[in-house]
Amino acid sequence: MRTVTTRSWLATAAALTAAALVLTGCGSADNAGGNGGESKDSVSYALPAGTGPNWLLPMSPPDKMATHNKALKSTMWVPLFEFDGTSGVMEWDKKASATESYKFSEDGQSVQITLADLDWSDGTPVTSRDVEFWYNLARYNNTKIGGYSAGNMPDNITAFEINDEKNFTLTFDKVYNQDFLLANQLTLIYPMPQHVWDKTSADEKIGDYDRDEAGAQKVLDYLFSEAEDMSTYASNPLWKTVSGPYTVAKWSDAGQVELAANEKYTGTDKPSIKNVTFMPFTSADAEMNVVRAGDVDYGYITSAQLDSKKQFEDLGYRVDPWTGWSITYMPYNFANPVMGPVYKQLYVRQALQHAIDQESISEVIWKGAAKPGYGPIPQEPATDYLSDEQKNNPYPFDTKVSEKLFTDNGWAKNSAGVLTCENAGTGAGQCGEGIPAGQEMNIVVTTQNGSQETDNMMAEIQSSLQKIGVKMTIDAVPLDSVLTEAQSCKTGGECKWELVFFGTAGSWYFSAYPNGERIFAKDTKWNAGQYDNPAAEELITALTFSTDKDIAKKYSALLAEDLPVMWMPNPVYQVSVIKNGLDLGGSQDPGASFYPQRWSWK
Repeated sequence: MRTVTTRSWLATAAALTAAALVLTGCGSADNAGGNGGESKDSVSYALPAGTGPNWLLPMSPPDKMATHNKALKSTMWVPLFEFDGTSGVMEWDKKASATESYKFSEDGQSVQITLADLDWSDGTPVTSRDVEFWYNLARYNNTKIGGYSAGNMPDNITAFEINDEKNFTLTFDKVYNQDFLLANQLTLIYPMPQHVWDKTSADEKIGDYDRDEAGAQKVLDYLFSEAEDMSTYASNPLWKTVSGPYTVAKWSDAGQVELAANEKYTGTDKPSIKNVTFMPFTSADAEMNVVRAGDVDYGYITSAQLDSKKQFEDLGYRVDPWTGWSITYMPYNFANPVMGPVYKQLYVRQALQHAIDQESISEVIWKGAAKPGYGPIPQEPATDYLSDEQKNNPYPFDTKVSEKLFTDNGWAKNSAGVLTCENAGTGAGQCGEGIPAGQEMNIVVTTQNGSQETDNMMAEIQSSLQKIGVKMTIDAVPLDSVLTEAQSCKTGGECKWELVFFGTAGSWYFSAYPNGERIFAKDTKWNAGQYDNPAAEELITALTFSTDKDIAKKYSALLAEDLPVMWMPNPVYQVSVIKNGLDLGGSQDPGASFYPQRWSWK
């Protein structure tokens, strides 16, 4: 999903349910409107409706991990490694990283890292000590930090050795898959200004407090307390020491942020735009009104507005759907006391998947702003992790095949046209273990409300399933309720839901290495339906530890065919509208970050 964890973004939770914010400062950036760009040195950017940045510090508590928080702070404090898809493929972005080079040891258990030639904005060089500062705060405060997963970063580092000011070596507790380490673990690390932040109160002198547990805990408590006050983000001396291409000029409590180019930036990712204003909105309609007025340079429209694409082009925008590095799905509740045994039958999941016309839903309902998804690996942009089985869609839309799967396994339609188990048992041609005679194929889908596209998609699926004899009831509720229900099996609730949908903006956004451990491993929080397949578990573990370069393809193939969830069309992150003349310097990042330092007016 889009807002939590390391770049695994819990996509729907914060982006769609955050408290409404007051729209402020429309067009407040210098020369924000207009079609011409020749004299402009500013850009106004529309944030997702109902959201606003609320955290600045590179380390975040669990409730401050919205995607735009990460994207903004990365413009000010350069992460050790940055992976993105702005080149067209998900890969290491050296220009946006604090690392100049790296080299793994022959046994694969350690890595030596050389830092790029970066300075802090006060002129002090960025050094290995600044990386150690992050590491010490993380290891002594691991449970306070959002995205922390026991056994992973920083727990998996057994030694941090400073070789010199620009070189250090990390030793790990075991040999890991190097793609996993680079893209999902080392991307969590930010060099932080130890010479400015290593203190436990505003008046205390800088020390080496981070090097023991008690001191490190006091330092982070102090930094967290300072970061809680958004009204001081532009004035607090702590936040003036940055290593990235931008610094904070203004930051309102309502979530409007203005960044100014860091004139002391020494890296290679030089900013062309001097000022960037990030604007919050109470709703998509409010944002689109400002787009129609021409008062935002980089905004968005709903997919329904793609029928009116020319309207926005006539206003001086180009329309550019922003593809997400994500998958979209509906989990089955394998623990449901009545329908769990039904969903555990692979032929049932195959039959239901064959009845989902993903191509038509994507083109007609989403107006092309969604693409069919067939498995656990994001399918856009292109990736070597994808298996042929997932690429080729093992369960194409075919209601005749769908119905035959039921009838071949002991089901027949009753007088009401609903499939009913007539041949109970576990033998060939029978319904399967735990399914009693007389069991009807009545399913309930709990889905988030508030989206016309989602409503129409559910209605289409309901109609398609009805044709094969499956009765589907739609229970549309607020997103928070869907997420709470999905977690009920893990939190001691009644665990009575059957299928849940929380993917209007994509169900799960991945780190650059899409290992799936958080959503399909047996005992993890977001394996909401309690999927349990030993073969899948072995591959998920191997994705973290195996040096086999094809392990991700094997995982992709297995889960595409085994159907731990119902695969659904994957919507774009957003349908962007971008003022003519504004060059982004590459494609929009599928990982949902933005890089304003690369924007320019042409």
